[in-house]
Amino acid sequence: MNLETRSKLKLMIVDDELDNLDLLFRTFRQEFQVYKAESAFEALNILEEFGEMAVIISDQRMPEMYGTEFLSQTVEQFPDTIRILLTGYTDVEDLVDAINSGQVFKYITKPWSPDSLKSVIQQACETYQFSKQRTNALRLALRRESLYNEVVRALRESLDYSSMLHTIAQTLGETFMADGCCICGVDSQGRSPEMFTYSGSSSEQSDWLENCNALIDSVAQAQPRQITQSSTAEGLSQITVPLTYQQQLLAILVLYRAKTNKPWTAEDIQLLEAVSEQAALALSQAKLHRRTVELAEQMQSELEVARQIQTNLLRQSWPESERVKIQACCHPAREVGGDFFEVYIHSQGDIWVALGDVSGKGVPAALFMASAMSAIRRELSQETSPDPKQVMHNLNYLLSDDLISNNYFITMVLARYTPSTGELAYTNAGHIYPMVWSQTRIQNCGKFALEPDTEPHYLKARGIPLGILPVWRGQGDSIQLASGDVFLLTSDGITEIVVDSGNSNHHSDPSTSLNLLHQQGLWELLRRQPGTLDLDQLLALIRASHPVQDDDQTMLSLEVLPTDEN
Repeated sequence: MNLETRSKLKLMIVDDELDNLDLLFRTFRQEFQVYKAESAFEALNILEEFGEMAVIISDQRMPEMYGTEFLSQTVEQFPDTIRILLTGYTDVEDLVDAINSGQVFKYITKPWSPDSLKSVIQQACETYQFSKQRTNALRLALRRESLYNEVVRALRESLDYSSMLHTIAQTLGETFMADGCCICGVDSQGRSPEMFTYSGSSSEQSDWLENCNALIDSVAQAQPRQITQSSTAEGLSQITVPLTYQQQLLAILVLYRAKTNKPWTAEDIQLLEAVSEQAALALSQAKLHRRTVELAEQMQSELEVARQIQTNLLRQSWPESERVKIQACCHPAREVGGDFFEVYIHSQGDIWVALGDVSGKGVPAALFMASAMSAIRRELSQETSPDPKQVMHNLNYLLSDDLISNNYFITMVLARYTPSTGELAYTNAGHIYPMVWSQTRIQNCGKFALEPDTEPHYLKARGIPLGILPVWRGQGDSIQLASGDVFLLTSDGITEIVVDSGNSNHHSDPSTSLNLLHQQGLWELLRRQPGTLDLDQLLALIRASHPVQDDDQTMLSLEVLPTDEN
C-alpha cells in the first residue's frame, strides 16, 4: 500500500520534547492528518474532542504520566487504534511492561531511522485498516443477525395466512426502511386479488401503487425468479422479491423508496434475500395451516352429516305394544361409531332385537355398522320369521369377506321374542352375555334385597364374532320370559368403564381403587335404580361418573309388561 495513494488517516504524536514533536510532525504531515500533544493529559483531551485515531505515537518517559499508562487508558474507548511506543535503550522494564500489557503494537528506540519509522507506520496503518474492516464486517453481521431474528420472531407470531402476508409487508417494510411496500399471494390459479400494503411517510405511495399490479404480474411470469432492484422514470427505487419455497412461488413482495432517499445497498439486498427465505418458509407453513384448518372444518362438516345419517339408521321409535316395553340408546365416542342396535317388528308378530359392536372406532367402524344393519334388516324382512342362528350364519356369509380383508370383526347378540308364547330365542356372536332378571321382584323386595332369585341370569350360549372365519360357528338357545322379566343387551363401552371402587384411603395409591365396571357393577347400578327401568337415566348416571368417553356406549332392553292374563 502506498502512503501517497491512501486517504489521510488521523495520527497523534505525544511527546514532552518539542524537538521530537516537531520532527515527527514534519515527517508525517503530508500523508496524515497529524495531531500534536505535549503531555498525556493534552492527548486525552484531543481524543475526546476529535475521536478515534488510526495511530498514536507516544513517548514513554513523560513527567506527568508514562506512555504505557496513557496508552492503556485509550484501549477501552478506541480498541482499533494502533499504539506505538517511543523508548530509550535503558527503559527495559518499561518496555517489558508495555509488551506484557498487550496494548502496544511496536516500540521504537531513540534515536530512530526515518525510513524504519515510516515502514513501521505504514505497517500500522495496514493493520488498522484491516482491523476496521473486520470490525465493520462483524458489526454488519451482528446487525444482520439482529434484523434477521427480529423479522423471524415477527413472522412466527402468526399462523393465519392473511395475517402472515400483512406481517411480512409491515415487518420488511419497517426493517428495510422502505417508504412503502405491497405483497400479493400467488397460488396455482394465479395471483390473489387481495393485496396487503405497508405505508411509510411518503405521499407518493398512492401513485406508485397504481403501477404495482403490473409490476407483480411481470414478476409472476418472469423466469428465473430472483430479487431485482430497479428505478422508475420518476426516480423511485424499487425492489421486487419473489417469495418461493421448494421452487413454488407463494407471493411477490415489492418495496420502494422515494427519490429523496438512497437506493438499497448490496448488503441490504443480501440481507433481504436471507430474510425472504424465512418469510417464504413461514408463509408456506401459514398456507399449510390454512389448508389444514379448511380440511378439518370440511371433515367436521362431513362427519356431522355422517353422524346424522347414522343416527337416522338407528331406529328412533317403534310401534308400542301392550305386552313389551323396549328401550334403546347409543352414544358414539366420536362423531360416528361402530355400535348399533336394531328393533324389528315382524309381520307375524315376533319382536326382533339386536345389539352389535364393530371393532375399532370412527368412520371405518361406522361403515361396517351401516352394512351390518342393512344386512340384518334384509334378513329379518323375510315372509316367515327366521331362526336367529340361521340369520347369524347368513350375516357372516354376507359380511365376512369385507371384514376379514380389512381386519375387522363384529360382536353381536340377535334375539327373537314371541309374545304369544313368551319364548325368547337368541344367538350370540362373541358379544357380552345378555342379562335377564325379574324387575317385578326387584321392586317388591326393595333396592337392598339380597334374595337369590333376584340375581340376574346370564345367557352364556355364545359363538365366535362375525368376520373371524368364512363360516360362522356358534349355537343358539332359548328361554321363557315371564311377566316383569327384563332382557338387557349392552356394549363393552358400558362394562369396561373405569370406576372408583370406593376402597381407597389417603395412604394408598389412588390407581388401586379404580376398576372396570363389569356386568356385576352394572347390575348393582340396575338394582339400586328406583322405580321402573329407565336406560336413559342409567346411562346418564354412568356417564356422569366417567365424563371422558373412551368407547361407544349402547344399551337395549326388552321388558315383558304385566297383563290381565298374567
